[in-house]
Amino acid sequence: MVDTDSDTELTLSAHALAALQEFKQEEKQRQEEFQSLYTAADEKFEKQNLKGMELFKEDWQLSQFWYSDETADLLADALLEGADEETVVAIVSAPSVFASIKKKDPATLPTKKIYLFEYDKRFEVLAGKDYFFYYDYFKPLDFNDKLKGKVHRLLIDPPFLTDDCQTKSSITAKALLVSDKAQKTKTGALKYRLVSCTGERMKNVISRAYPDTHITTFHPEHANGLSNEFRCYASFEWAKWKFECD
Repeated sequence: MVDTDSDTELTLSAHALAALQEFKQEEKQRQEEFQSLYTAADEKFEKQNLKGMELFKEDWQLSQFWYSDETADLLADALLEGADEETVVAIVSAPSVFASIKKKDPATLPTKKIYLFEYDKRFEVLAGKDYFFYYDYFKPLDFNDKLKGKVHRLLIDPPFLTDDCQTKSSITAKALLVSDKAQKTKTGALKYRLVSCTGERMKNVISRAYPDTHITTFHPEHANGLSNEFRCYASFEWAKWKFECD
């Protein structure tokens, strides 16, 4: 007599094993490609543009949720609009926005002074060692002094929707930002711009941490969806968003 239950179990196990092997092969291929980029020259990184965020798989344990391409592009443009060659830009815990900038033609960028602060060291290959700062929000001031008090435009997206994470991250932002917020670029635009993207339920924390920001009409979206309602808080209005009426 044929043991159909055992046969079914073996068949399912075979399918599961095949799926697992396929997953492992894809992961191996991704890691090999990533490693080849990591060991290559910086010029090669620029030419290949690292395929945007394709090589960087989200790690949900680190609360990594990449923005959609449309959101990343818009936030990148918000940081670059009206900037000049002396404008210093910092992107904190939002590598997909940095990736959007890296995909642009370098000749079109108004400034080369664009830096990434990120906990995940994989992204050093994206930014390059001179533009990457390892950053752990638990140690908000524990990073190179090179940019402290020198950043004109900053975007920050703290990884966790907690008061502690938001507050510690704001310590970093305030340490980086310039004290003179009235400076203008050669185009006549204000150099200073601050953007914080985070959950709507963080509204009160954001208003305390960044009193010069307001909730905007722009709703950031994530590539793989996110159940939490996300909002954009900013110190400025521009063509793509306005301050939302209270």
